Amino acid sequence: MNNVLSVILAGGKGSRLEPLTTDRSKPSVPFGGGFRIIDFPLSNCINSGLRKILVVTQYKAASLERHIERGWHFLSAELGEFVTVRPPEQRVDENWYLGTADALYQNIYTIEKIAPRHILILSGDHIYQMDYSDFVADHIQSEADCSIACLPVPIDEGRRFGVMEVDDEHRIVDFHEKPANPSPMPGDPGQCLASMGIYVFRTEFLFEHLCRDANTPNSHRDFGKDIIPSIIQNHLVRAWPFMDKQTGEPAYWKDVGTLDSYYETNMDLISIDPQCNLYDEGWPIRSFQRPLPPPKFVFNDVSPGQKRVGQAVDSMVCPGSIISGGTVERSILGPSVRINSYAEVRDSILHEGVEVGRSARIRRAIIDKQVQIPEGMRIGYDAEEDRRHGLTVTESGIVAVPKNARFDRNSNVMKPHIGRFESQQRPVTRETR
Repeated sequence: MNNVLSVILAGGKGSRLEPLTTDRSKPSVPFGGGFRIIDFPLSNCINSGLRKILVVTQYKAASLERHIERGWHFLSAELGEFVTVRPPEQRVDENWYLGTADALYQNIYTIEKIAPRHILILSGDHIYQMDYSDFVADHIQSEADCSIACLPVPIDEGRRFGVMEVDDEHRIVDFHEKPANPSPMPGDPGQCLASMGIYVFRTEFLFEHLCRDANTPNSHRDFGKDIIPSIIQNHLVRAWPFMDKQTGEPAYWKDVGTLDSYYETNMDLISIDPQCNLYDEGWPIRSFQRPLPPPKFVFNDVSPGQKRVGQAVDSMVCPGSIISGGTVERSILGPSVRINSYAEVRDSILHEGVEVGRSARIRRAIIDKQVQIPEGMRIGYDAEEDRRHGLTVTESGIVAVPKNARFDRNSNVMKPHIGRFESQQRPVTRETR
């Protein structure tokens, strides 16, 4: 793996994840309580023995760059190991990155200095646990020019992916990016074979076709739309199915590009036997973690006329959180969350620094960082009421509350003051009995 460079494309705007992406790129969105989405492909690289990593950024990258600076600079430069962030420099021309292929093209000079024999290209916004060394080894052994990781997906979902057709030897014979009518798999009309957006190229081959594409009029400068369709007829391009080694079934992989899929994928983590297991000691997910005390659960008052019990069941609770007389069920609490007395949080995701006021009720919600929920407010019980309060509600009824949200006396989201500095640190408060 020493001759392989991993390039993680992390410049996605993520407009379908708003308001979570209003102030940050999609790969830097918090996930699973104490992680960011980018931590999954980064951890996969480290666990696979790949320690030369470029992270290509573009859209609202400050949060992502800060996270990588804090949590991912433990590799040894003396041994040629690194995680390096590459924002667009306009070195080739005056454009920002025009597409996924252009992001690689504009970094050819950087890649040439590293001089890898093969390049592994990854997306920074998917949730999965994959040993890339198996994928790369298969690519090298087959002497393919390009290999693409793939999974079967329901035919209706194929419209969101690149869809391929393969022969009996896994050679790709046809490829269409986000087709209106995906081609079904042979013998399985309900599914199609979708690209995971994970590629391995021989470096010289990739450079040749990046340069050709850069000089092709009307190109989208994109791997799925331009590079892959242009090479499958005259070159060896292979499909590599991503399978679970224990079951032999297609492995767990989620595209968290919408609020609904983001919510569902988080909720997968708290199942009894999650397919994406954060507790697998053999495949740790690394991240930046602030030094915080353990979570705390206080009050067990069941005296006549009242019930105030600090408890969390079927949930994940991160360090620094205090459940002070409230109830949490089937939820994920990020670091330093506070749930005050008689409050109820069910089937929800609360990011770092959220405070839920007394007697508030939250259900099927995603609440971003540093939000203060007023006393007695309810979220997720009436979609029209939530919309009137200025909150985002998906078609399936998931409610999203933006980062740093504050509410007026009518529980409506107040518009932030442009240029006003607000400290991210909440004052230490003590709930009265």
